[in-house]
Parts: sequence; C-alpha cells; structure tokens
Amino acid sequence: MHRRGVGAGAIAKKKLAEAKYKERGTVLAEDQIVQMSKQLETFKTHLEEFASKHKQEIRKNAQFRVQFQEMCATIGVDPLASGKGFWSEMLGVGDFYYELGVQIIEVCLALKHRNGGLITLDELHHRVLKGRGKFAQDVSQDDLVRAIKKLKAMGNGFGMIPVGGSYLVQSVPAELNMDHTVVLQLAEKKGYVTVSEIKECLKWERERACHVLDHLLKEGLAWLDSQAAGEPQYWLPALFSELSSRDVTPEEANQMVP
Repeated sequence: MHRRGVGAGAIAKKKLAEAKYKERGTVLAEDQIVQMSKQLETFKTHLEEFASKHKQEIRKNAQFRVQFQEMCATIGVDPLASGKGFWSEMLGVGDFYYELGVQIIEVCLALKHRNGGLITLDELHHRVLKGRGKFAQDVSQDDLVRAIKKLKAMGNGFGMIPVGGSYLVQSVPAELNMDHTVVLQLAEKKGYVTVSEIKECLKWERERACHVLDHLLKEGLAWLDSQAAGEPQYWLPALFSELSSRDVTPEEANQMVP
C-alpha cells in the first residue's frame, strides 16, 4: 500500500483552525482596546475631578501645574493646546501662559539694549518673578520654557540655546547656527572668549573663529574689549554675571565698551 499524502480535508481543517485562532485573537485585541478605552475614560473623569477640586492650586502653584500637566500627558491630552478648550476654560491656564508670554517679551525688550537679545533662563526667571510681585501666581522655569515654546511657534524670533545645563533665551530673529552655539557654550563659564581659546578648544582655523565672533558683534550679542591683556576679549553680556546682577543703562553700556 502507498502512504497517502496530506489530503484536501486536512488542509481545509488546518486553514479553519488558523482562521478561528485569528478570529479569537482579533476578539481579544478588540476586548483589550475596549478595556483600555474604559480605563482612559475613567482616568479622564478623575482628572477632571482633580482639576475642578484643585483649580486654584493649579493656576497659582507651579508644582501643581507640572503635576497636572504630567497627568494629562499620560492620556495624550495637552491642557494648553487650545485657548478655548475645556481645560483652558476650567483652569484659565491658557490666559496664564498668554500673560506670561507678554511678560517675557517685556523683560527681553527692556534688556535688549545691553544683551543684544540673549538672556539666561535664570535671569529671565528672576526678573519675571520680580515684575509679578510676591502676591502673584507662582511661576517656575518650566512655565517659562512652555511659554517660550509657544512664542517660538508664533514665529517671532524666540528660541532657546542649551548652555551649561540651562538655557539662553534668544528674543531676536538673529541667525545663529551650531558654530555660534558652541562659542556661546565655550564662553559660559567666564562670560567672554578669545580667538585663541576657540582655536585651542574647538580646533578651528582662525578664519572660522573670527567669522563667528564678527557675526556676534554685528548682531549686538557680543562686546569687544580690544584693550584686554594678551589679546582682545569677546564678552557675552548675557553671560556676564556683573551685568546680570544689576540694571545697566544704554549710556553705561556704551562707557563699558572700549
């Protein structure tokens, strides 16, 4: 007798079994989606209850605001996405960040004559808090970053440059590429940099270093001390702690520039 091969019936049974497994897998997947949806709805309900209960704390306290934003992020909700959305109406956070953005612009404009449009996030935070008064809503640096990102999205020249574990806030539409950024980072510790330091630390040719520094001078982001001992020093007023610690008038600034 000859051994029989796999018959058509066996193939049909195998396909039927595979189809049933696939169907069962689809049902399980759909059940999981339904359960996840129910969990998200429950979480959203709790989130709304939290927002309603702690409305004043969220509006006035930066720690509560960060906690609330993190809770929203877990379900893919941006409480600041719409100025007319549910969260903005319930919490007033849309108005909060709008007002904070206006304050940031005011501070940056007031100091532009001495820093050329660059300011450390620390100094910006200090001046915003000082301008708001001690009885106003609390503002964290995270709040400032969020407000600046919204200003940047409006295309008005705002941006942030990472420097020394924090940021420099740029409030002018000057074109700064990676070369300018690394020079700013190099100047972060002392507040100034020289051509020799750039050549030694970054391994650049002199022409490249001078090109970057000339651009910073042209944009008003750097001051040149041509009488410094050794070689000229290029000061970044946004990083110069003595200037950051007090208000400097345009007349005083002009006197400081050799």
